[in-house]
Amino acid sequence: MTGKGSLNHNSRKFHAKNTDPNRTHWNVEYCNEDIKDVYHELFDDALKRYNDKQTRKDRKIDDYYEKIRSGQQEKLFHEVILQIGDKDNMGSETMEGQLAAKILDEYMKGFQERNPTLRVFAAHLHLDEATPHLHIDFIPYVTGSKRGLDTRVSLKQALSSLGFKGGSRSETELNQWVQSEKEKLAMVMRGNEIEWDQKGTHEPHLSVLDYKKKVREQEVEELTEHKNLLEHDLHDISECVDEIQKEKEQVEKERDAVIKKTEVLEKRFSALNSKAGLVDLHAREYGYYPEEWLPEAGTLESAKSYRKRIFPLLKKVANMIQGLYSKYLELKSKNQKLSDRNIDLENRVDRLREEVSVIKEENAALLNVTYDMDRVVAVLGENKVKEAIEVAKHLEQANAKQKTKKRRIDRDGR
Repeated sequence: MTGKGSLNHNSRKFHAKNTDPNRTHWNVEYCNEDIKDVYHELFDDALKRYNDKQTRKDRKIDDYYEKIRSGQQEKLFHEVILQIGDKDNMGSETMEGQLAAKILDEYMKGFQERNPTLRVFAAHLHLDEATPHLHIDFIPYVTGSKRGLDTRVSLKQALSSLGFKGGSRSETELNQWVQSEKEKLAMVMRGNEIEWDQKGTHEPHLSVLDYKKKVREQEVEELTEHKNLLEHDLHDISECVDEIQKEKEQVEKERDAVIKKTEVLEKRFSALNSKAGLVDLHAREYGYYPEEWLPEAGTLESAKSYRKRIFPLLKKVANMIQGLYSKYLELKSKNQKLSDRNIDLENRVDRLREEVSVIKEENAALLNVTYDMDRVVAVLGENKVKEAIEVAKHLEQANAKQKTKKRRIDRDGR
């Protein structure tokens, strides 16, 4: 059902050998937008918000489309291909083929509404080949992300937001979604009095050695997909570690600045205390009644004129001391809060580093399995490996059905 996607072929900018140009006008083009324009539509606002938060120039992203295109974490877009029957029973030039085209058209019209996080930018129904089939090209994205851009490309998260949570390695979000879409197509087929025939395997029995090889290939395929997901998570966690480290450094700078301000205020406070000879550890009390600690007047000056001259000055000094003391306490409290925040950030960095370490170990193990897979493909050939994987899948399904049947018999026996 899933494909690599060839936008130029789908829009018939060129014709392959298996197309009939005389029937190309039968094709249906539902949409065919420029993928770069759609990237701007989906991600420009999130990209600006992300870049505005970056203090390091090398952390900013100039072009999100190019970042995804040149990266290894996500594909630029994904494609699904749907077909009913084959050229023998649903040929494009037959009445049955016209019915298949009608069913695919009905299925397509509900696709975007059903999958809002899969932004369809190109969709074509081809009737100029042997059998009618539908190409749907889409960009999977997620909103509200806490890592990287708050709106970003992610097949796993896009499908998760649609309710496909995954499970085992063989029950990934993608596998669950594909099965769900097949069932949606089957519903449309039944509405047109066509039943979905889920064919089993007709492969000959395998030797024990070949069977083990095929099972191994299936495991490697699943592990490779799991490895790609881990690499994506590792990239996100690394970004998160960098951001927290940067925040930690900023907090430390703020804390150092507060400490310096506190030290300056302490020196000024101490100097005023020493010069005035009036302030003790309870300096706050001195600002309220300065007339109570006014020195006596000299012998050649009346008390009234002396108080009139000195009192405003002492009042000013008292207010200054009181203000400095309040500021000192405020900065001291702020310093404590920043210290607590710094400790919290250090703990978060440690936890994330542990997660990164675990993911790196898993990734290394998966890489070894992938290398083994490459060796097997080199020996057996890609076609044999794919055939082996399909056989293994059918055997798994048969075993699962057998177990279900056995459990049902056991329950009935009770």
